[in-house]
Amino acid sequence: MNAKNQALQLLWGDRRRPSRGPQRGLSMDRIVAVAIEVAETEGLAALSMRRVATALGVGTASLYTYLPGKAELEALMLDAIGAQDPLPDDWPGDWRAKLEAWARADWVAFRAHPWTLRLVSTVAAPGPNMLRWMDSALAVLADTGLTEAEKMAVIESVDAYVRGLARQRTEDEQDGSRSPDQTAERNRVLGELVDFTQYPSLLRVLQAGVAPWSGDQFEFGLQRLLDGIQTLVESRANRTPD
Repeated sequence: MNAKNQALQLLWGDRRRPSRGPQRGLSMDRIVAVAIEVAETEGLAALSMRRVATALGVGTASLYTYLPGKAELEALMLDAIGAQDPLPDDWPGDWRAKLEAWARADWVAFRAHPWTLRLVSTVAAPGPNMLRWMDSALAVLADTGLTEAEKMAVIESVDAYVRGLARQRTEDEQDGSRSPDQTAERNRVLGELVDFTQYPSLLRVLQAGVAPWSGDQFEFGLQRLLDGIQTLVESRANRTPD
């Protein structure tokens, strides 16, 4: 059985007992909680079966009696993280208010826990919490008049926007050459070396006091994305029946 199918078995099967060997006094929930703590405090690069076993106070071989390996552990971690957030349909307001609240909550969560960005991109085994979240997100759009395919496209588009910008911001912050001091120094050198009159559109932006490749455009982009979705929803409501 491949890692994806093994992860599905763990996510949807009986997780109370180890897959083989004697009971060691652990639970899968405890293992996952400790793994998340390692990722939170030391980063995802530090996560390994050996590191988690050490944090649990057991041997690595004992941990392997509960789950096959790191890939399956990461799938369980991602599903557990998903249980901590409100479901999209639990937020107050109409469909747009709910999508806004969900997007902002995810933005804050990704920025606070950047290690989750890699798991969201690499884990391909949906668990109960992930599917419950997807069902709730689609329910937000139940009365919009959108087709089922359009509803899924809306959810995927908003999710991709939030994750993509969060990943970009995280990478910028982790790159020491993009610190505020380094950025200021780079801009100073560019100002000395580059004749910006050759780039008139960019020059107008700079003269307006806007610094490219800096700042936070999250809210602007979110509103424009939702504006487009709202236009589509309104077109469905105003459509004359055949």
